[in-house]
Amino acid sequence: MKNVPESKLGNMYREHIQLILDKNIEALLDQYTDDALLISSFMKTPLVYQGRERIKEHMQGILGIDGLETEIIFWSETESPETLMITEQITMTTKDGVASMRFADSWVLKDGKIAIHFAGMVQHPDGSLA
Repeated sequence: MKNVPESKLGNMYREHIQLILDKNIEALLDQYTDDALLISSFMKTPLVYQGRERIKEHMQGILGIDGLETEIIFWSETESPETLMITEQITMTTKDGVASMRFADSWVLKDGKIAIHFAGMVQHPDGSLA
């Protein structure tokens, strides 16, 4: 992980990425509120997941990741309300090979847990823009 600041949300982000690398879906879900909302654009069509079980469906994709490198390109966080907005350059290895893409993630936290997560793809592995 590159360019992650030393802050409360920086530490949470580091833990988030490590849990993905560890393929620890249950611990990853513990970072979310029980009724959390995750909006994903990974498939070029918006998908909405609400609640622990539905978000768990979305998280199944991490099981196919063998390597993950992240570099923060943009980072902004606020304390009240507690929010995070980042863009990341991502390189990951899957059974299909190495893929490089750019993500835009935003979190809105409630009581220290992610209540809303915008998981956005900015540039897909094929180079197309979202």
